[in-house]
Amino acid sequence: MSRVGKAPVVIPQGVEVAIKQDVITAKGALGALSVNLNPLVKVESADGKLTFAAVADTAEASAMRGTMRQLVNNMVNGVSKGFEKKLTLVGVGYKAAAAGNKLNLAVGYSHPVDFVMPEGISVATPAPTEIVVKGADRQRVGQVAAEIRAVRPPEPYKGKGIRYADEKVVIKETKKK
Repeated sequence: MSRVGKAPVVIPQGVEVAIKQDVITAKGALGALSVNLNPLVKVESADGKLTFAAVADTAEASAMRGTMRQLVNNMVNGVSKGFEKKLTLVGVGYKAAAAGNKLNLAVGYSHPVDFVMPEGISVATPAPTEIVVKGADRQRVGQVAAEIRAVRPPEPYKGKGIRYADEKVVIKETKKK
């Protein structure tokens, strides 16, 4: 049974949530997001809280209840506060520069790598070796951060590359004779 699905989603001040036939829409200061409702889950809105109930008494319906609750919670938090991922560049001469919706990376290749941000996602470089990806949609922020990291993932011998700020890279020992 889903423990996540039992908790109601509290709607903060300044966020409007609309439940149509099969779509839930959240509008806030950082934009508007929507998610399609699963037919196995019933959503009810009462005094600033959204509650989720499984339509059938099956394991799939219970799992979808928790999934829908978390997707809607991420939507509500995204349009009110937003999400961010921090990346760090490790390596001699590795640097990043953000200009508008473009990210220019110099990470040891013979050419600079330009990365264009999708709509709704912003990027900032507070320092030449730090990248901050921000947006309202949690899934898209994580996906863009993963794509930036994939340009030069951290290698296991010296630890050079692009890594998440909280990522620990296990350094391997070199070959011995």
